[in-house]
Amino acid sequence: MLSVGLTGNVGSGKSSVAARWAGAGVPVVSADELARQAVLPGTRGLAAVREEFGEGVIAPDGTLDRAGLRAIVFDDDEARARLEAIVHPAVAELRDAWVRDRRVEGHAIAVSEIPLLFEIGREGDFDVVVLVDAPREERLRRIVRDRGLDEEEVRRIMAAQMDPARKRARADMVIDNSGSLDDLGVEADRVLGELRARAGGERLRMDLHLHTWGSWDCLSDPEAILERALSLGYGRIAITDHNRLEVALRMAEAHPEAIIPGEEVKTAEGVDVIGLYLSEEIPKGTPARETIERIREQGGVPYLPHPYAGGKGGGGRLADVLAPLCDVVEVFNARLHVDDLNARAAARHGKRRGAGSDAHTVAEIGNAFVDVRPHANRADALLAALADAERAEGSTASRLVHLASTWAKVRKRLPAPPGGEAG
Repeated sequence: MLSVGLTGNVGSGKSSVAARWAGAGVPVVSADELARQAVLPGTRGLAAVREEFGEGVIAPDGTLDRAGLRAIVFDDDEARARLEAIVHPAVAELRDAWVRDRRVEGHAIAVSEIPLLFEIGREGDFDVVVLVDAPREERLRRIVRDRGLDEEEVRRIMAAQMDPARKRARADMVIDNSGSLDDLGVEADRVLGELRARAGGERLRMDLHLHTWGSWDCLSDPEAILERALSLGYGRIAITDHNRLEVALRMAEAHPEAIIPGEEVKTAEGVDVIGLYLSEEIPKGTPARETIERIREQGGVPYLPHPYAGGKGGGGRLADVLAPLCDVVEVFNARLHVDDLNARAAARHGKRRGAGSDAHTVAEIGNAFVDVRPHANRADALLAALADAERAEGSTASRLVHLASTWAKVRKRLPAPPGGEAG
């Protein structure tokens, strides 16, 4: 795993770069967040700070009084050094544990955002050090504007940090942030591409078609589905309940990087069309062409599932009509038991390739996947990633899974048990 140290002086834009990389699926940890964890109530770090600086730095609720401590150490170099001697080793220990966990999870890259990386002499902890830099006066202007700090106070903070020119000479890669936010995004993407090339090509595994208890024929808890998917190495799943969007939207709000909100619409023609990245439910019985138009109006991705399956796919009678109108055609569906149904979809249409477990039970998660490069959880980014997808495949589910769907239909017609819902 490539361990990356991301740094930059105050106002350089390193946090914006970190956020962009995290949005592209790269695990990122902030030294500031780890520093907060290091002095939480009950930690050795907080006990050491209390012993060193007295009860006056402890708030009435037992937490660290950060403002009070900051007032003590801000203009006192000796006091600040004593504080750093407590906090920095604790942060390093937490960061090492975080990096180990990311390595166990199989990530190709892990990024640690550390503002004072060079000042504390920890650049040797990383395989690659990336510096984000911008002209001094531009950094000053940004901090005063965005954080509402006094200009003189910002200048004192900047003076306490190492000269960026020295950092440039010691960094492995530099992101220049002297332009606009869009320019920064381009630079951040360029450097991330180089890091991925060094790491050997990190991939993101996705299931683009599955169901939860939001579907009329499924009883699966969406949180349990996500937990199983993550445990199997999936980084993102699309929830595509039958003619319902509520569960998908709720899960996407709770897990914005892991969930694609979608809906599988039973169209007027009796065939299914999936919309990915939807924000509004499309009614059952909407004509297929209109369904695709409404998906696009929402900025979504029209996805044609199981186009040659009987019934839900129309036995292929509309495949040649609808496939050209969709962005993605499903070339593997784990619930199809006739071998050539997936093969036909894979062979006939020059569209981006999708794959879905079509899971209606938690145990079916893992039966299908698409492997793509990591990308932001947006419709345009998905389409770009699918354009060069390495694999869209899986393994066929047992025929017994259809019994679970039948039971779900029956169970949802029964009265709810006392004190609960039918599921």
